[in-house]
Amino acid sequence: MRLWITGYRSYELGIFKNDDPKIDVLKYCLRKVFERKADEGLEWIISGGQLGIEQWALTEAVEFTKEFMGIKTALMYPYAEFSKNWQEEKQLKLLQLEQQVDFFANVSKTPYTSPAQLKNYQQFMLAHTDQAVMIYDPEYPGKTKYDYDIVKKYQEKHAYQLELVDMYQLQDEAQQYLENKHTMD
Repeated sequence: MRLWITGYRSYELGIFKNDDPKIDVLKYCLRKVFERKADEGLEWIISGGQLGIEQWALTEAVEFTKEFMGIKTALMYPYAEFSKNWQEEKQLKLLQLEQQVDFFANVSKTPYTSPAQLKNYQQFMLAHTDQAVMIYDPEYPGKTKYDYDIVKKYQEKHAYQLELVDMYQLQDEAQQYLENKHTMD
C-alpha cells in the first residue's frame, strides 16, 4: 500500500513555532495512523514538502520506519525549486528532511510557472498511491480543500480510499496524548 498523506499548512492551524505543543499532538495522531496502516500492508508513506502536516508527517514517518523496517518514505515536490522563496531556516529544515527520506523528486522539472503544475502534482499523487489520509476537516476549509476535492472526484471512477482526520478526531487525539503523557510523567 502506498499512502498519500497531506493536510493543513502550519499557519492554518495557528502554529508558528517549531516548539508548539500542537505539533506533538499531530505527530502522535500521525504515528497512530502509520501504525494502523502498517497492519494493513503499508509500504510507502508519500507526501509533499508543504510547511505543516506534510513535513510533520514525513518527519514522523522517518522515525516510524526506524522501528517498522521495510516501510519507505518519499518526498514529492510539485515543481523544481519548491522552497526557493521561503525563509532560509525553513529551506534548511526541508533540505534536512530531503536527506532523511528514502526518495525525493520533483513532479515537474521546471520551477513554478502555472497552476497546471499543481494539478499535475495531484494527478501524479493519485496515480502513484493507493489511498490518502488527510488531516483536514471540510467544516474548516484550507488549502487542502483542493486535494480533498480532487480525491473526491477521483473516487467517482476509481477505488481509492480517503480517510479524513477532522477537528473532532484531533480533539480526541489531543486528549489521549495528554492522558498518555500524564501517566508517563
